[in-house]
Amino acid sequence: MREIWSERNKRKLWRHIWIALARAESRYGLVTPSQIAELESHADDIDFEEANRIEDSIHHDLMAELRVFASQCLEAGGVLHLGATSMDIEDNADVLRIRDSLSLVKEDFTKLLLALAGKIEDYASLPAMAFTHLQPAEPTTIGYRYACYAQDLAEAYERLSCAIADIRGKGFKGAVGTSASYAELIGLENLDDFERVLSEDLGIEFFDVSTQTYARVQDYRIISLLAEIAAILHKMAFDFRILQMPMLGELCEPFGEHQIGSSAMPFKRNPIECERIESLARLFPSFANIAWDNAALSILERTLDDSANRRIILPEAFLAIDELFSTMRHIIDGQIIDNEAIRCTLDAYAPFSATERVLMALGKRGADRQIAHERLRNMAMLAWQAVREGNSNPLKSLIESDEFIASFLSSDTIEKLFDVDIYIGAAEKRALAMAGRIRRLAMDEH
Repeated sequence: MREIWSERNKRKLWRHIWIALARAESRYGLVTPSQIAELESHADDIDFEEANRIEDSIHHDLMAELRVFASQCLEAGGVLHLGATSMDIEDNADVLRIRDSLSLVKEDFTKLLLALAGKIEDYASLPAMAFTHLQPAEPTTIGYRYACYAQDLAEAYERLSCAIADIRGKGFKGAVGTSASYAELIGLENLDDFERVLSEDLGIEFFDVSTQTYARVQDYRIISLLAEIAAILHKMAFDFRILQMPMLGELCEPFGEHQIGSSAMPFKRNPIECERIESLARLFPSFANIAWDNAALSILERTLDDSANRRIILPEAFLAIDELFSTMRHIIDGQIIDNEAIRCTLDAYAPFSATERVLMALGKRGADRQIAHERLRNMAMLAWQAVREGNSNPLKSLIESDEFIASFLSSDTIEKLFDVDIYIGAAEKRALAMAGRIRRLAMDEH
């Protein structure tokens, strides 16, 4: 990703586009084969020192690079940039970098999804306590929790595939998008074929119409999609941090044998990888907001007030999302699941969820629902107090010893109602179905 957004790669792309333009214009007798050969022979001869020296004088980075390239091609330098405006070169180069970046993101995305599918399959049936309002609620399974993250990511993955297919460059339409300069060179009747040839040479589709730039709303759509992905990864990391707290300790991100958690507290095992994900993910709303401004505030055919910030937000957004994916995949691959801690949390809090099953069973046997609810509530409060004091959950025994409940339900029935391991509904089935969907999605994309 750093290579894609490097200054060297940008300048090489500019030269690649200038050469493609020369090849297209050679079809109309404007450039000779020997000139094209000379341009191609110097395509990679980037001279930063000379380009920077010129830019210090003229304050235009693309024109500085153009002058360096032209000076290296004694025969062909004079035909470079013929009919073009700067954004014919820069915008198409940006789109090529965005497309390559999205393709790289997709590769990492596929690997993360497949890692998640493996986790889902491994833990689809492992019961765990679910939490709502950060309070114990009812059992779920570890695999089902992963499936919830995976579903959000799978849908974003599909939109990413569409974004790659839909991305378009400005094309070669000149200073305000009318292609007037090219029409003067090759004739109005040849413009469509001219752009078709350039589109095929560069390997990107072009917008049918443009101003001096391609529509900046395209940047907004792409960065907003990256922001959506970052939000999903942020939630995952935040959840993992909570579950890693020693009070729960149900899972743990990878922690190296010689890794140091704190300079002051030698015992610390800080979740630094999850915190890194959250830290970087928080950048994306600001990136998307700036891209929105660029789309909305570009006046008429073009203003330059998006140029400086795009040099920051485009590479930074892709570098950040690249780091988010690599970090999250490392977490998923090396995450330690503590079955004993999961069981401990389940034993402490899952019995409370059995009150719902007991209440339904009493209702089916003809018990007064309001009386049953109040008795169960009182017993649950006593059980909560016991758990807070560090004791095992006594709720089942309290219910078994209640005369009102015993008049409707046998001890065997109550025992079955407290089997929390089976009180997971369709969690296992749906988790495995999501893993299958992800594997099919990854296979279809390849």
